[in-house]
Amino acid sequence: MRCNALAAASVLLGLCVTARAETIIHAGRLIDGRDDNVRATMSLLIDQGRIVAVREGYVEQKEGDTLIDLRQCTVMPGWMDMHTHLMSEHHKKVYSDKFFMNEADYALRSTAYAKRTLMAGFTTVRDLGDNGINSVSLRKAIDEGWVVGPRIFTAGKSLATTGGHADPTTGLKGDFRRDAGPVDGVVNGVDDARKAVRQRYKDGADLIKLTATGGVLSLAASGQNPQFTDEELRAIVATAKDYDMAVAVHAHGTEGMKRAVLAGVDSIEHGTFMTDEVMELMKERGTYLVPTISAGVWVAEMAEEDDYFPEIVRPKAASIGPVARRTFARAYASGVKIAFGTDSGVSKHGENAREFELMVAGGMPAMKAIQAATLEAARLLRADDRLGTLEAKKIADVVAVRGDPLEDITVTRDVVFVMKEGVVYKDEVSTAARRE
Repeated sequence: MRCNALAAASVLLGLCVTARAETIIHAGRLIDGRDDNVRATMSLLIDQGRIVAVREGYVEQKEGDTLIDLRQCTVMPGWMDMHTHLMSEHHKKVYSDKFFMNEADYALRSTAYAKRTLMAGFTTVRDLGDNGINSVSLRKAIDEGWVVGPRIFTAGKSLATTGGHADPTTGLKGDFRRDAGPVDGVVNGVDDARKAVRQRYKDGADLIKLTATGGVLSLAASGQNPQFTDEELRAIVATAKDYDMAVAVHAHGTEGMKRAVLAGVDSIEHGTFMTDEVMELMKERGTYLVPTISAGVWVAEMAEEDDYFPEIVRPKAASIGPVARRTFARAYASGVKIAFGTDSGVSKHGENAREFELMVAGGMPAMKAIQAATLEAARLLRADDRLGTLEAKKIADVVAVRGDPLEDITVTRDVVFVMKEGVVYKDEVSTAARRE
């Protein structure tokens, strides 16, 4: 029986929580995202999209409750990928897409990538750069229930300098070549920097992304050169702070990384040629590294194929993979804070869990890799009050895999259960029982 009217008041005091639960998950093994230990034979009690309680043992199903049987699985918080680009996925002719696709084409295609990401166990992502409108609209479509996908925190259009990695006109010729400005995310000087941040706020972005150095896939010679001045970086960070927006920074080269960390950014994305000095600065300031090893490995693999990349891109792509792996290993060993991120959209959407394997191969224990995609990611998002762990009052984002990821991290590639905010989107194993 459910709590009677007399007992209803005690629910407000945290009593009779079992009877309130609309959904009960029986977990054979539970990784809560915070504790380094795995707990066996556990129950999650979920009501109205939130976790009511986490209990030892298998709590008995009561009339009207839904039981989800994951006793043969390892249950974890929904994973969080801090670096994705849901608008696209790299392919041989990606550089010409802009001439043959409308904004609606990009938007509709991105819904498939979003669903693939959620089905892979990633219930929350940061989208770090698009055409300025795609991820804002996709976020709304998912929130409204029009399409299926992960919870999105978006940067909208990335910020660049003229000719920089995120300048939307870089590499274009003739009538397509123009002088882009702050509305397009292109910054030259302190005033432009402030206006570009304010424009992202106006567009509906959740955070700021900027490209502090050259990039691998842009149609430009250097992938490492610094591309913002100290003054521009400080202006961006200060303005973002005014609007309570975090700042994520694409950076491969050392000097651009150093300038960004000293300016007070929240995360360095990629960090390929990070030095010991930069690592020490990041530890002093609490700056996160989002390593995106998957993207580095993927572009190095594709660089081996003739004619896959334009010739100006190919040597940059060929050199990046091995360095990315070594840098991650050094950064983790040094004690730099790390949050999980893949750069999916470069690498393929839905294969995000490959990053777990690469992190473990780089010396990170499997539990720490999982925490990088749960609690640490939530902290980077400033959302650890509601996301990132399986604890009472947190949002009920839950994933499950067969087997034990601490023994074999590759099982993260085979997600058999996905719940986001109490709604089941994938269930390949449970014997869910429903009663009136």
